Amino acid sequence: MSTVTTTHLNFRGEAGEALAFYGDVFGAEPTLVTYGQAHDPQGEPGHVLWGEVRSPGGFHVMAYDVQTDRDFDPGVHAVYVSLRCGSAEEVEAAYTGLARGARHVRTPLGPSPFSPLYGMLTDRFGVTWVIDQAVAFSAG
Repeated sequence: MSTVTTTHLNFRGEAGEALAFYGDVFGAEPTLVTYGQAHDPQGEPGHVLWGEVRSPGGFHVMAYDVQTDRDFDPGVHAVYVSLRCGSAEEVEAAYTGLARGARHVRTPLGPSPFSPLYGMLTDRFGVTWVIDQAVAFSAG
């Protein structure tokens, strides 16, 4: 199985600033896409839909701005675990397994603007998982 875990940080309107800060600290340029760039009406146009900092030294973090229509408490929902899988089968297996007894399915498994297969859920232990199929990223 080719699944990679990454810390996924959550913000409300500060993800771009945070990614720039972490990029500066760890010597890497952030990569990000805004809701506006993705033509995604679910978020504010200038807010980050998806972003990451990946340094040559191994530091890797992802971040986004939680949509304004979703509950968000930075002290409670600040970090998710991201699973980036190499195939649809791996995504489906991870999602199905973690969904057993899940407290909350935030996003049912399906296509998204940035991945052919994506879902988000909070497992029975209260850990929120963001699960998607890896694809080559292209800004623009």
